Amino acid sequence: MTQLTDLTPAQVITRARTVRQARNLAVTIVVAVLVFAAFCVSLSLGDFKIPVIDVVKTLFGQGDKATEFIVNRLRLPRALTALLVGAALGMSGAIFQSIARNPLASPDIIGVTYGASAFAVFAIVTLGLTGPAVAGMAILGALLTAFTMYVLAWRRGVSSYRLILVGIGIGAIATSVTSYLLTKARVEIAQQALIWLTGSLNGRDWSHVRTMAITLVVLAPFVVVLVHRLRILQLGDETAYGLGLRVEGSRLGLIVIAVLMAAVATAAAGPIGFVAFVAPPIARRLTRSPGPAMVASALIGALVVALSDLIAQHAFGETQLPVGVVTGVVGAPYLMFLLARSNRVGSGG
Repeated sequence: MTQLTDLTPAQVITRARTVRQARNLAVTIVVAVLVFAAFCVSLSLGDFKIPVIDVVKTLFGQGDKATEFIVNRLRLPRALTALLVGAALGMSGAIFQSIARNPLASPDIIGVTYGASAFAVFAIVTLGLTGPAVAGMAILGALLTAFTMYVLAWRRGVSSYRLILVGIGIGAIATSVTSYLLTKARVEIAQQALIWLTGSLNGRDWSHVRTMAITLVVLAPFVVVLVHRLRILQLGDETAYGLGLRVEGSRLGLIVIAVLMAAVATAAAGPIGFVAFVAPPIARRLTRSPGPAMVASALIGALVVALSDLIAQHAFGETQLPVGVVTGVVGAPYLMFLLARSNRVGSGG
């Protein structure tokens, strides 16, 4: 067997790269299998339980009419929406955290989701809007929040530190606006807004699936084109400038893609918290990738939302919880762990 000491530096680098790619492929396959398993189980459970094997047959066009109606008509839109929302949030979080080089920088921590929520609540409480109109206002709110955040953080360029602090500040303002609107609303309207704010997949149909699918299909090529620039940005602005990268243009393009993904996901299912926050670090830890691990982050995000929705629907008997409650239970301890860890190493301020 060849020893490392017998290899040239180029051969050592090639071997390390091969090992990392093999690990990435293995992790991607395993997580994809887990996502498909969670997807099939979510389609099998409900008032009328269906064996998982029959669910698989139905998905491939081999089921009977009754099973096909329950799976394809009643349960499939919700399950697909969960996977697509999770994938979008996972990729959005991976982009934000890579740009900022900080695990705290995700759209649900630095204000983008809060801005979408404030606009959605304004649409529900003040304008009396429902359905797609609320979703449109949520997307508008996320985009305006991100634009304001970027402009305020700009000072001959945007540093990740300023971006995070400005984002947290804008998030606090948006949360205050949301709370004010809720206190002024009638009880039944406030209840409707609170359900949306928790993040829920109840009642999702094929229109939500189409919106999410079109968004990901349109944005995915841009992610593929820009992901190598994201890896260079992770090296720091000075190194990126030295390598000839157009830093601000690349950063702005990536932020726009990440915001659009988070905005459409929030419009489809409400602000499902902590998915964009926890999926990228889990993906990087599993793949041991120094880069953003976009595919693995998307799959982990899809798995987190699918499993959380499964728990929210079936773990508490007759009571069904919004999926955002379960993701919050998972994500909040992780946020506290990160903050405690940062303070232990002296970087937490």
